Amino acid sequence: MRTVLNFNSKWAFTKLCDAVPTAIDKKWCFVNLPHSWNAIDGQDGDNDYYRGDGYYAKSFNKTDLPEADRYYLEIRGANSSADVYLNGKQLAHHDGGYSTWRVDLTDAMELVNLLVIVVNNAANDRVYPQMADFTFYGGLYRDVNLICVKESHFDLDYYGGPGIKVTPVIAGKDANVEVETFVTNGKAGQSIRYTVYDKEENVVASTETADTDITITIPNVHLWHGRRDPYLYCCEAELIEGGEVIDNVCTRFGCRTFKVDPENGFILNGEEYPLRGVSRHQDRWQKGNALSPADHKEDIELIYEVGATTIRLAHYQHDQYFYDLCDEYGLVIWAEIPYISKHMPTARENTISQMTELITQNYNHPSIVVWGLSNEIGIGGSDDDLLENHRILNDMCHEMDKTRLTTIAAVSMCKIDDPYLQIPDLVSYNHYFG
Repeated sequence: MRTVLNFNSKWAFTKLCDAVPTAIDKKWCFVNLPHSWNAIDGQDGDNDYYRGDGYYAKSFNKTDLPEADRYYLEIRGANSSADVYLNGKQLAHHDGGYSTWRVDLTDAMELVNLLVIVVNNAANDRVYPQMADFTFYGGLYRDVNLICVKESHFDLDYYGGPGIKVTPVIAGKDANVEVETFVTNGKAGQSIRYTVYDKEENVVASTETADTDITITIPNVHLWHGRRDPYLYCCEAELIEGGEVIDNVCTRFGCRTFKVDPENGFILNGEEYPLRGVSRHQDRWQKGNALSPADHKEDIELIYEVGATTIRLAHYQHDQYFYDLCDEYGLVIWAEIPYISKHMPTARENTISQMTELITQNYNHPSIVVWGLSNEIGIGGSDDDLLENHRILNDMCHEMDKTRLTTIAAVSMCKIDDPYLQIPDLVSYNHYFG
């Protein structure tokens, strides 16, 4: 079975390094994650906060870890680019500060190890965002975990995804739940046991098969219906070898239908469902973006208290815990990538990778109904490169997810006949009064 170890405690940190360190200097400060080095200077209003490299180092012994075949480092948020080194060897580079990504440490691991993560939030022309009205906080500002698994395991490599994809299709009073699992290094003779649980953890359906793609029927399905009834099921997949469960993954999901009608607005499960809500960022006073679970919970409770039915999660991928809360509280969600304000022809690949991560990691959340392609990107008008970038993203969203719509946020002065507004399924305008 997989073991997930939280790796948040006791990281040595400094901004003053000329090269990747080979040992921890006792003059460095020690921090626990989540951490941002811009928690103070990024909030003083001067817009002169430090943007550059930050070095995080942690030592650990392999003998202190659970016995496993593979060890994956999971980084849930490093803004905005980062490199991972183990015992002086560079193992990975990642661009994009708001998504989960993982690194296989196994082959570089020794008995005694020095793990170094170099995070960088300096200005550049290849990673979004670079122009916006919020701080680009640097740091390891979300959880870091170590995932210990067998050689055969549910996928941990593809764009930080959960290794399981659930698509409920409503059929009358029932739901046909399409479940896909993704197995790395699978072997002949292995099987997968799929189990669907209801909200009270009663088994709704269970089957064991060698197939990685199956359909499970939920009779008399209980619909996820926003704030009124945010009902959630859970699907668990267990990888079985020789009668033993060697890995498992699970995900919550909700069964619902929705559409957007030009005359009647948002329709949830066949009923009009007015969307009134807020746009939410992920920072706190003197913490920057290094929020605790309690901070996220307080945010959702305040939003819920004012009567909101929807949240736009601006302008990037948020913490997985917050999407989980949106599912639980029944808030309808707009999720987007930080393709914002200024189009950069040299950063097209980064929009593609960030959108791939956003959809792969968040596909199972019933609260999400639209993928946001960009925000106010047409301030300076659209050109051929911007249009092509949007067409690529729009087509990719529809290919990866045939159940949801795409949208764009345009700024007030953007003409309604601008060609880039014809690309997504929906268009929204940001109006600034006063």
